[in-house]
Amino acid sequence: MEHGASSDYGRALHTAHRHAMAWLDSLDERPIRPELDADAVRDRFAAELPDEPSDATSVVAELVAAAEPGLMAMGSSRFYGLVTGGTYPAALAADWLVSAWDQNTGPRQVAGATAAVEETAGRWLLDVLGLPPDSGVGSSTGATGANLACLIAARDALVRERGGDPSAGLHDLPPVRFFAGDAVHTSVVLAGRMSGLGAPRTVGADAQGRIDVDGLARALHEHGDDPAIVALQAGDVHSGAFDDFVAAVEVAHLAGAWVHVDGAFGLWAAASPRSRHLVEGVAHADSWATDAHKTLNVPYDCGVAIVRDEAAMTAALGAHAAYLPETAGVADPYDHVTEMSRRARGVPVWAALRSLGRQGVAQLVDGLTDAATALAAGFRAIPGLEVLNDVVFTQVCLAARDDASTAALGEWLRAEGTVWASSSTWHGRAVVRFSVSNHGTDAEAVRRTVDAVARGAAALGLED
Repeated sequence: MEHGASSDYGRALHTAHRHAMAWLDSLDERPIRPELDADAVRDRFAAELPDEPSDATSVVAELVAAAEPGLMAMGSSRFYGLVTGGTYPAALAADWLVSAWDQNTGPRQVAGATAAVEETAGRWLLDVLGLPPDSGVGSSTGATGANLACLIAARDALVRERGGDPSAGLHDLPPVRFFAGDAVHTSVVLAGRMSGLGAPRTVGADAQGRIDVDGLARALHEHGDDPAIVALQAGDVHSGAFDDFVAAVEVAHLAGAWVHVDGAFGLWAAASPRSRHLVEGVAHADSWATDAHKTLNVPYDCGVAIVRDEAAMTAALGAHAAYLPETAGVADPYDHVTEMSRRARGVPVWAALRSLGRQGVAQLVDGLTDAATALAAGFRAIPGLEVLNDVVFTQVCLAARDDASTAALGEWLRAEGTVWASSSTWHGRAVVRFSVSNHGTDAEAVRRTVDAVARGAAALGLED
């Protein structure tokens, strides 16, 4: 079969490349909001599957024509929703190769090349984040998958310590308590439910969302010696605040608890000397979860699960069967996450890290923090608006004088199209939340964002 430029592959990929470049080139100026909603886009596709096959090039062109009007410009430097990063060129190109190579990066024996790339990326990640170098590292779909993998490893390790057999099923296991601060992210709650731990018992938090360490200590000393897992947070989704890891980890470990850190975007503070103080003590935890498609700016999807005790990770998550190849002495990729079959999603992580280098990662983190600080300063200068959180990292929560006005501002901004920010509720007040995650959010993007917010406030009469 011919695979050159004249082949079906070449024509289809050429068409996809042309449309991809047009999309990327449009991000700086196109409205961030989509033109059509999901229902309208669905109506642009044929209701019934055609009987006859179609040429690959025409299929790609049809997909673009039908779907593009419904695409959100999430790669824009002025998209601040959902804590979604952009994409570095090297990471995007590597992701295209991942699809072309089509390696099932589950068993190491049959996907040695991509497994090796992921293992290298894992070592670099541990180094950049200042985490124990012998930790197990797995590539998951996102923070929810990473949290799930880590909580399963924690649950099983605690059960084994007490002589139980996790393979016997939850009904035969000793109870495992699960604690978190009041501002725990929903991905941790969901992972707790899926792992059989249930939603965490919350122990309090301060005004910025940092866990109440005294409340944690009281909760841990209830119910005797039952095993416990404590979920801490590196980067609150509203305030960006970080738990006091030094104090909380010490309290948890004194009680024999396993400490897990949800650091979907905030764990990357460790990569910069300027922000490293925010995660002081985080390396003393037992497991960590993060998202490379947030702060590191690689394509979706790419979560990372990290467990200090790799043996505990593989014991809980490892797959074993007569038909599965095994490599003696080395864990397979599917021993670190909940999936057996998956794409080599860690390859773009390697590409982003290799492209940036240690200094580039630090500059990325610093740039995001600087942009958030500049946004907050610009917003504070607009009459009728206030920034509600202490801006310590990449999150900015904006509010008007009343909830109805705040909600109207969020709707106006999303409809106008210069910026896209999420509406939410924090401490009983409506907010418009700006999550700075894109490496391209520079001074000009900040200026355009502040200008759009000022225009929105004026149009809605919020400055009166």
